[in-house]
Amino acid sequence: MAMMSASSAFVLTSNVTASAGVSSSRNSVSFLPMRNAGSRLVVRAAEDAAPETSSSEGAPATAVAPAAAAATKPKPPPIGPKRESKVKILRRESYWFKNVGSVVAVDQDPKTRYPVVVRFAKVNYANISTNNYALDEIEELKA
Repeated sequence: MAMMSASSAFVLTSNVTASAGVSSSRNSVSFLPMRNAGSRLVVRAAEDAAPETSSSEGAPATAVAPAAAAATKPKPPPIGPKRESKVKILRRESYWFKNVGSVVAVDQDPKTRYPVVVRFAKVNYANISTNNYALDEIEELKA
């Protein structure tokens, strides 16, 4: 039994009427026919900037205040050792336990479990020379 597929093309648009001649949004969804057996869905959405609506003409814009507050917030101090610093490994089950390696990168996300990437001169049994460690599994050495 042979199956036949019907190819169709249509565009679905929203009927949003704009007040005062300004369009607030334009959304469209297109289903285009494909030459092969697959199908394709195209979704386009464009939104114009909404005009500010304030009760008084002389009132300052409220959108400026949150941007200024975010700009004054200081950056938190960096987490972990600096790049290229030498660290000693304290993780007992590690191949490089009590060995020294250099820090390649430190992930600044506080939710990361193993943020410190350390590179070693010696490779392990799997021919790997880098590993990730937690902050309490390394000890920074004085230069």
